[in-house]
Amino acid sequence: MSQVSVRKVDIAFGSVPVLEQLDLEVAPGEFLVLLGPSGCGKSTLLNAIAGLLDVSRGQVWIGDRNVTWAEPKDRGIAMVFQSYALYPQMTVAQNMGFGLKIAGRPREEVDRRVREAAAMLQLTTLLGRKPAALSGGQRQRVAIGRALVRDVGVFLFDEPLSNLDAQLRNELRVEIKRLHQQLGTTMIYVTHDQIEALTLADRIAVMKDRTIQQLATPEEIYLRPANRFVAGFVGSPAMNFHAGAIEAGKSGPAFRRGELSLPLPDRFRDAGGAVELGIRPEHIVIGTGADALPAAVEMVEPMGAETLVWARVADEPFSLRVEHTVKLRPGDRIDLSFPGENVHVFRAGTGKRL
Repeated sequence: MSQVSVRKVDIAFGSVPVLEQLDLEVAPGEFLVLLGPSGCGKSTLLNAIAGLLDVSRGQVWIGDRNVTWAEPKDRGIAMVFQSYALYPQMTVAQNMGFGLKIAGRPREEVDRRVREAAAMLQLTTLLGRKPAALSGGQRQRVAIGRALVRDVGVFLFDEPLSNLDAQLRNELRVEIKRLHQQLGTTMIYVTHDQIEALTLADRIAVMKDRTIQQLATPEEIYLRPANRFVAGFVGSPAMNFHAGAIEAGKSGPAFRRGELSLPLPDRFRDAGGAVELGIRPEHIVIGTGADALPAAVEMVEPMGAETLVWARVADEPFSLRVEHTVKLRPGDRIDLSFPGENVHVFRAGTGKRL
């Protein structure tokens, strides 16, 4: 296990800045996910840690060594890419052990490490096959196994599941999580898939516009997003957002947008002015109550165990997620409550969470 430290790193492609003054600390044995949309800099950061890209300014430390200018082979890392990059003429065993063979390791050691990695990844019966005889998921397992056979303290994953179908992604996600639990090594994983991030990570670094917007546990990011971008990027179905203003009233603060008025907790009493309200679909509650508002169902989307319902409250659209046992149809009239502890308010302009 090795700690990874990125200190005040700048990276630019010509005159175009990609990362600016970026700091990141990854603890030994931690599974950190870099999450963000295309172009946010997450793969660039991973490549800088791996030594595949030079930094313009700053330092990269792995363990107790400054590796800013070290070659990738000297950094004590192993990398798994989106592309399998397997040698088609070699067997699974030969592909997995090729790096060790080139490094001059004894044949007995190479064979032992390949067998151990194959057992972890359920590849033992496939060691004699060539890549053409494997499925996409099996090929990616081989690519992961090729990294595993190396004796390193840090594993880097660059969107390794992007080329797989949904079922294979789910299966390999479980395998990677189990692998981390078995090995206890430091892993840094790049993805644009929030489900991968939430299920795999010890901590998530949500990136946008060359910087880390929030670095926290999956629970913290989901329940207490730092800003409007994080709140909208993480969560499926997406959070409901409505622009409006906070107004003071006799019974306390309230969010108002046109005819829509939602009571807010006292913590927003001094947060007047233009804001954007957010609430996740699963946090909207069907049922009568003192603060319940009438709503009209517009559309129902069955999703198996759950149902996504689209409704209008005071002519404003909201999506809510309910159990599949709740039977609703377009045109139904229901009452909806918006529990204050689950409501998020973001400052207009800056997007910062209040």
